[in-house]
Amino acid sequence: MPFAPRLNEDPLEAFISAIVSQQLSTKAAATILQRVQPLVAVRGKPSARKILATADDAFRAAGLSGMKVSYLKSLAQHSIDGLLPSRDEVELMPDDDIVRRFMAVKGIGRWSVEMYLIFDLGRADVFPVDDYGIRKAIARLYGLPDLPPARSLMPYGDCWQPYRSVASLYLWRSLDSAA
Repeated sequence: MPFAPRLNEDPLEAFISAIVSQQLSTKAAATILQRVQPLVAVRGKPSARKILATADDAFRAAGLSGMKVSYLKSLAQHSIDGLLPSRDEVELMPDDDIVRRFMAVKGIGRWSVEMYLIFDLGRADVFPVDDYGIRKAIARLYGLPDLPPARSLMPYGDCWQPYRSVASLYLWRSLDSAA
């Protein structure tokens, strides 16, 4: 299956989806996201102001936990305060700056930003060492007896620079065919 980044127009859209999807199956996340989208959209586009104006109970009724509602509100407030870079701005920013800016939002961690870099922006050199699948694939590829801790994975990725995102896609795919 060929890879094509989503290239969302607005990072707000990508991170709404990331927050909703945290720790959920793909199917459950899709169902909840369908319910949340009308609560956050104005003319089909996510609106930070609408997120803040929507009652927490409405989000809870759509299937979000109270914690995720607080994360969405934090994301929206960062957007309104001008602390979230626009799509055009992120195109010009180095990966580390993007990670730093988005991790300032409550509920958005390094892993979520790295997924954004790979799957929304199509950045070629991201190695998400905190990802369970990457850790599992590295253990399998190198015949390691245990799942390696995230902090020990960077040297494995060094040999794939500047295409560590591509290597990550192959590592994830290797798990699909593993017995």
